[in-house]
Amino acid sequence: MTLTVLGIETSCDETAAAVVRLGGPGGVEVLSNVVLSQIADHAPFGGVVPEIAARAHVETIDAVAAQAMAGAGVGLSDLDGVAATAGPGLVGGVMVGLSFAKAVSLARGLPLIAVNHLEGHALSVRLTQAVAYPFLLLLVSGGHCQLLDVAGVGACKRLGTTIDDAAGEAFDKIGAALGLPYPGGPNLERLAQGGDAARFALPRALAGRQGCDFSFSGLKTAAARIAERLTSETDRRDLAAAVQTAIARQLAERTAVAMESYAASHEGHGPRFVVAGGVAANRAVRKALEALCAAHGFAFAAPPLAYCTDNAAMIALAGAERLAAGMTDGLDAVARPRWPLDEAAARLNPSHIPGRKGAKA
Repeated sequence: MTLTVLGIETSCDETAAAVVRLGGPGGVEVLSNVVLSQIADHAPFGGVVPEIAARAHVETIDAVAAQAMAGAGVGLSDLDGVAATAGPGLVGGVMVGLSFAKAVSLARGLPLIAVNHLEGHALSVRLTQAVAYPFLLLLVSGGHCQLLDVAGVGACKRLGTTIDDAAGEAFDKIGAALGLPYPGGPNLERLAQGGDAARFALPRALAGRQGCDFSFSGLKTAAARIAERLTSETDRRDLAAAVQTAIARQLAERTAVAMESYAASHEGHGPRFVVAGGVAANRAVRKALEALCAAHGFAFAAPPLAYCTDNAAMIALAGAERLAAGMTDGLDAVARPRWPLDEAAARLNPSHIPGRKGAKA
């Protein structure tokens, strides 16, 4: 059975639409993938402004979706379903994309699939590689940092999560403290090239702590304080290198703990490891995780850089896999600012206290 799905992604500062075909001769075929970035709109503010993001999505979603359909060479009558991010994310933006998908679903009589943005990232590696379930996933981005046992679509078990800030947020905020333009993460990576990572001593969070949780707030604060007294480009380059090394080290250390428990519970299966999310595009992070996989006997996989950051192809694929499994949603599907992949774990061990800011998931 071949399924062609239109995917819509509007959870943050990219308005994106894509058409993905599942089940054809190539398994997964990305027919189009259009991403309209809002970086220029938010750059003057040093970060994403939710109201500006939501208005930009409203103004551009029609044109972006039309471009994706035209690029794929298909019409609405060729679609088998329409999928949209329903959370987690900036709820104003999520509402725009989900409402658009509902309109298409209602007008054309197509199944609607409300996709968890995190599940889109979890499946993004399968857009270009035949990575079979199950696999161990490190989902690491500006708003999320989690280790997950991915048994299949709709079946993710949380092994660890950040107890405060995400790694991508630490990259961006420290980049801002160093005077780098938005977005801070990619610019910090460029600044770190040739820097002396051993020059500055930065805190090593959760060293010796049991479990697979992460913490980056202490590192973020310490690096920001050091940045205040730097006077030369060499100083800034060395601090950027130290920050990048510290983040990569913590990601590897906590992932190593997860690998031990994952391997013990999946005996008889060749263990597979996937890293996804915007921070997966960082070369130092990838290098540390590739070395970790080699040491622990895990096969390493990561999406191409274009699919690490937010995109609609991953939402369309998650929608197609859900549609194939008979998992569809009604027009009463709600936009959710928070939506944990493992809701049982979130109830028993929440990563944030209600009423306070914390990790999105």
